[in-house]
Amino acid sequence: MNLPDMLEAKKRTKDKVDFIYTNPVKNDFYVGKKYFIKTYGCQMNVHDSEEISGLLENIGFERVESELDADIIILNTCAIRENAHDKVFGFLGRCKHLKKEKPDLKLILCGCMAQEKSVVDEIMAKHRYIDLVFGTHNIHELPNYLMNLHDGLNIEVKSNEGNVYETGETYHRDSKYTAWINIMYGCDKFCTYCIVPYTRGKERSRKSKDILREVECLKEKGYKEVTLLGQNVNAYGRDNESEISFAELLREVAKTGIERIRFVTSHPWNFTDEMIQVIAEYPNIMPYIHLPLQSGSDRILKLMGRRYTKEEYIALFNKIKKTIPGVAITTDIIVGFPNESDEDFEETIDVVNKCQFDGAFTFIYSPREGTPAAKMEDAVPLKVKEDRLHRLNEIVNNYSLMNNKEYLNKTVKVLLVGYSEKDGSKLYGYTETMKLVNVICDENLLGQIVDVKITDAKSFSLDGIVEK
Repeated sequence: MNLPDMLEAKKRTKDKVDFIYTNPVKNDFYVGKKYFIKTYGCQMNVHDSEEISGLLENIGFERVESELDADIIILNTCAIRENAHDKVFGFLGRCKHLKKEKPDLKLILCGCMAQEKSVVDEIMAKHRYIDLVFGTHNIHELPNYLMNLHDGLNIEVKSNEGNVYETGETYHRDSKYTAWINIMYGCDKFCTYCIVPYTRGKERSRKSKDILREVECLKEKGYKEVTLLGQNVNAYGRDNESEISFAELLREVAKTGIERIRFVTSHPWNFTDEMIQVIAEYPNIMPYIHLPLQSGSDRILKLMGRRYTKEEYIALFNKIKKTIPGVAITTDIIVGFPNESDEDFEETIDVVNKCQFDGAFTFIYSPREGTPAAKMEDAVPLKVKEDRLHRLNEIVNNYSLMNNKEYLNKTVKVLLVGYSEKDGSKLYGYTETMKLVNVICDENLLGQIVDVKITDAKSFSLDGIVEK
């Protein structure tokens, strides 16, 4: 069955069923053609780009590392913050000039920005030099779109939230040692500042048997680590009564014997006691948890629609710390949410001081069109928000350094995954607690889990030497 026939067969299936298709075969027209892909945003986007790359290479394309060498340029976009939007269209402006030199060059925009009506309207009004726009729900149809591309702007943005597509091993994985595994798509939380439910759709869980099959396959290929991906992994299985819970999925993945298991991202509201117990029980589930706080103010948390209070978050944090030996916890924090007062901000600082996080991703609130928070009036000057962010970062970085210094002169297990960008004579990797370590060692240790003695600690990384 060829791809168009399979797509037609999919249309005749009922909603909420898995659609499994075979990999498209090489097409003589595309053999030798070159593609360049640029990815913005979260781990989910990175993994989507791995799938896009796999689909293209299966039909004959070759990947290049510069847009100047490409026959097609793909921008896989993020919609979380306004600066991502600006970066995308800035890059597209340069590509427009490149297209004048290479008339056959194809420009493709996909990802979360493509799911925003305002972005599509902007493209239709100002950027009709783009050849193809497609969204987050129909990545698997890219080969079909390329086969049927007509001159001018092609828009293929769909909301097909009822289906979960099993594409097999079509991914061009960026690493030979660590792998992303989607376990679910979308989010039902509808935090008032967040565009994700509108760009990624409602929660849809993959079948656990398919996830476990993928883990087993990666283990057989020699992968050392998998990271289970979802906008809110804790909600896995809640959309399907016949599926297991996330805690049970973690247990089954651990039983495969793969050496390292991680997961992102967790919502505090769905973080269960069973999850904590399973993480503590299995040594191959890494003692690292990313637990977004967003704000320490109950008033702001309520406006955000986060469904927990400051005290509930701290209680959960302490429970995790008490139950999981040596666990490292990082977080996300937004400053400058509409009308955040000095008192609200001090409540956030209070949580940071109580929790002393290993690290935090911190942001000034960025309004996203179509979300409830974007309609809220805001009288707080940008300068005030910037000052708050600066103060917060200083405190967070001090705790990061404090926590990292606890590793000095200790021996830890590090999975070495690449060459250090700052010093190519060193390899870098990650501890079980997700600490970045630059290591002086022989390059034949790349891809191995080794014992490393930590010799220096900085706010954002550690240095070490391999123990003989």
